[in-house]
Amino acid sequence: MNVFITGNSSGLGLGLTEALMDRDAIVWGMSRTGCALKPKFDDVLRDRQQDLGKLNTIEEGLDRLLSDCLRLDLVILNAGILGRIQEIAHTDVHDLEHMMRVNVWSNKVILDWLIERQLPVTQVVAISSGAAVNMSYGWGGYSLSKAALNNLVRLYAPEMPNTHLTAFAPGLVDTGMQDYLCEEVDSDEFPSTQKLKDARGTEDMPKPREAADRILDLLDTLRSDFDSGEFVDIRKM
Repeated sequence: MNVFITGNSSGLGLGLTEALMDRDAIVWGMSRTGCALKPKFDDVLRDRQQDLGKLNTIEEGLDRLLSDCLRLDLVILNAGILGRIQEIAHTDVHDLEHMMRVNVWSNKVILDWLIERQLPVTQVVAISSGAAVNMSYGWGGYSLSKAALNNLVRLYAPEMPNTHLTAFAPGLVDTGMQDYLCEEVDSDEFPSTQKLKDARGTEDMPKPREAADRILDLLDTLRSDFDSGEFVDIRKM
């Protein structure tokens, strides 16, 4: 299986990369800091450091990374940033613009590149979030960007008729993002974060590798049971 994944240097992306290679996949990874697994798995992991916030450099990065790739069985658009939990009125518009570049527009550039190069792709999974629909107090920028991502996926579905696309919320995952949410954010001020603190260390918030295996086990179900372009939350499957 040939897989392209963004944001695979840490967290869920790193867990997915490990899980995919354990399933004998060849992985092409793109992340800002690069994947630390590259030296150990040089034969099956092709990796490129790429700041996805710099939209004008992504196409060149894809040209270099995927130059020897003839088809992709799976594309996982995983890269994303959280931003600060705060009132939307106190969120600087420049911070919102940067979040939209990373969480939304970089994915548009990637999808456009795949279409333009006519690279066959069987399945695209864009990592979304329940925040895309919950719009909880304090999650403004992240919620806006993930809602936009959901709609981006829906818009591309009819334009990529030979590819199945899903905006997928993986549920709670114990990544570095949770260090900030559980340890620094005041849950009295932002009550939605209390459930994260309660879930951490329990089966309701699996480690990245465990979450990755759950996601990969559902790939066939996403294609068979859901229309291309749908938003799917793992907690409702």
